[in-house]
Order: sequence, then structure tokens, then C-alpha cells
Amino acid sequence: MTWMDTAAELRNARVPAVLVTLASVRGHAPREAGAKLIVTAADLYGTIGGGNLEMTAVTRAREILASGSGKASGGSGADAHAEPEMLTLRLNDKAPAKYGRQCCGGEVMVLLEPLPIPASVAIFGIGNIGLELTRILSRHDIDLHVSDSRPEQLAALDALEAPVAKIRRTFAVVGEQVLTDLPTGTHVLIMTHDHAEDLHLCDAALTRGDLGSIGLIGSSAKWQRFRKNLITDGHEPEAVDVIDCPIGLPALPGKSPATIALSVAADLISRMH
Repeated sequence: MTWMDTAAELRNARVPAVLVTLASVRGHAPREAGAKLIVTAADLYGTIGGGNLEMTAVTRAREILASGSGKASGGSGADAHAEPEMLTLRLNDKAPAKYGRQCCGGEVMVLLEPLPIPASVAIFGIGNIGLELTRILSRHDIDLHVSDSRPEQLAALDALEAPVAKIRRTFAVVGEQVLTDLPTGTHVLIMTHDHAEDLHLCDAALTRGDLGSIGLIGSSAKWQRFRKNLITDGHEPEAVDVIDCPIGLPALPGKSPATIALSVAADLISRMH
């Protein structure tokens, strides 16, 4: 398996990682320039030569991973906007070494590139606005979950141009089942055709307590009714108030589905960044 295969598998499994590459080698070193190692919080894949060289790089890679843990932009792991870093290490008996001396005599530059997991977004309800929102978000490098209790609405996704996003579509009469299985940190947008279904999804989202954000489409009047019902059902007012309703950018006017979708997408992307 190549390092590219490993990186793809980790991404699919939503495991954040750091790619470590021997960018350049001067003199003698355990491995040639271009050698690669992938570091996760728990595992190592490949090697750049072992010893102090490798352990120094692994330690820094895991510091990068830890610095991004618990981010709402897509779960735990490396900060989605962390910059690559370069380390320069001398391999001689006079160089500082925390994990044992290496006397190869050379000098290496090590590139550390975070490979963060993509943000996860879920859209419940693929009506006129949901379809337009899916169209916009599908152009971004995210994991996009779309769900509807109407199969014909999901079929409309076939007309979208080839997406950049990984889209998972689910026909679900009971959307709460889909919501329960979403990854931690997922940003949830609730916009079904049925207000009763919207309310059940809000309840399920609040019960999870580990989502990135929760947005509900609708008017202020709708939200006041929902808020009262959710509190009556046992949710604390402070918890209920994490739900955003209405959603989108207030400064962007217009009520057409495309305009509303654009407003919601812009607001969501600004939150993820």
C-alpha cells in the first residue's frame, strides 16, 4: 500500500493525520529525500529513518494533531487551516537530541503537512431550497449528508454536476435515525417539508449534544413555537438556544430558493472557517 492509499483510507475513516516528508538531505542520512511517514494520534505508517530524526518529527506531528482536537469545523484532529511546517535537523553527535544520538553526519529538512478530516454537513429536506443548498455545498471539499423522506426529492440530485464533495444520500422516513449516525462535529441544517419532522429533528440534534452547529429554516414565529415545545419536552433553555433560526445572512435580501440557499451556505462556510 502506498502512502497515498493510506492517506485516502484515513480520510475516508475520518482520522486526522500529518504527512511527514524528508524534503531534502545533505550528506549522510538514514533515508533518501522523498521518504514519507504518516502520523496519526495512535499509529505510524511508513518511516523516514527512525531514531531521533523520526521521533522528533512524530512528536511535532502529534502536537499539531492535538492543537486541533475538538474543533467544530469537522470533529477532532488537525486544524483544517494549519500551515505546513519545516524542521531542520542535524544528524551528528553534537546536535541536540531528545530521543538518542544519530551520527550519520548529514542534515535533513523535514516537511510536516497536516491532512485534516473534511468538515461534515448534513441537510435534512431536499426541497427547493435544500436542493439549491446541496448544489452550492457540493462544490466544496466536505462530507455532505443529505436526507429526505421523499425518494423523488433525492432523485433530483442526479441532475447536479459532478461534485467535489463526497455526497451520501439517505432515504429515511424517520430522519432521526440518520442524525444519530452522523459524525461528531457535523453541521446540521434542518429544512424538511413538514414542521413536525423539523421539530423531531431539532429534538434529536439537541439530544446528541456533540454537533458542530444546528440550523433550522423558518420564521421568528416558527422558532418561538419550536423553542417553547423543546423546553416543554425537557431541554434546557440554554441548550435550545444553540439552534440558529432563522438561518442565513440577514444582510442578504431575497426570498427565492437560490438566494436563500446562497445566504445559508455563506453563513455556514464562514462558521466552518
